[in-house]
Amino acid sequence: MGESTVALCVEETCKAVVRRLLSSQMPEPKTQDWLEMADRFESRWSFPNCIGAIDGKHVCIQAPPNSGSLYFNYKKTFSVVLLALVDANYRFRVVHVGEYGRTSDGGVYRNSALARGMELQTLGVPEDRTLPNLEELGPVPFVMVGDAAFPLKKYLMRPYPGTYLEKEKRVFNYRLSLARNVVENAFGILSSRWRVLHRRIQLHPRKLNDVILTLCILHNFLLQDHPNDDTRWMHDSRAPQGTFQSVQAMGGNRCTQVSYEVRDKFRQYFCSETGKINSQEDV
Repeated sequence: MGESTVALCVEETCKAVVRRLLSSQMPEPKTQDWLEMADRFESRWSFPNCIGAIDGKHVCIQAPPNSGSLYFNYKKTFSVVLLALVDANYRFRVVHVGEYGRTSDGGVYRNSALARGMELQTLGVPEDRTLPNLEELGPVPFVMVGDAAFPLKKYLMRPYPGTYLEKEKRVFNYRLSLARNVVENAFGILSSRWRVLHRRIQLHPRKLNDVILTLCILHNFLLQDHPNDDTRWMHDSRAPQGTFQSVQAMGGNRCTQVSYEVRDKFRQYFCSETGKINSQEDV
């Protein structure tokens, strides 16, 4: 078949997958869904009140014609950004696709429906609840976990900054890193299954957005058959440098006092007898 025929087939197939499977494989989470996601994070990754791990990745593309530097990123390649919230089973629960590769300083996250919904409290996230066996800390919000590129929010935890930290802060950073690795592993599984993500994709960004969304949907669809057997992909969980890169500097990191207090409550929990999980925390 000719290239134009194949291109049309790919485009129509991706649109059909999105149209027919998006609602079943990546439905908008409801209150009960958030609770189940939090319970799964607690049982599997020992991080209570966590509703997902968030991260952004650059998908490398051929420079679009007449696009200037819009898609030119800090790695000096051209890309579009995939922002994803992933649950404890490596499933994509919320994705935001198509931001320019050059977008930074909070643009990717701030422009997403997820950020607006969390800020306006319109996503059905449950009311605050106490951490296990530590009622004296009072109710604690349900939170997402991200790396240092994200801003600290009441509902979004990032590591304590700095190198020479006291032990309790190192313990918190370690526990947050354990939970946050879920999204890194999900990106690794995605790129291992769909090897096109290992290369510079020669599609216009308008068409590529549907392709990326389709791959995320099919990723979730395939996990249905093996919900508890995801570690088989771990040996290939990193894409080559230059194809699937981390997003940097996504927020201004100006925090409120409430955000600091929430993070300190998690720190106290992880350092309590109830919150300890193993000797690796002695870092």
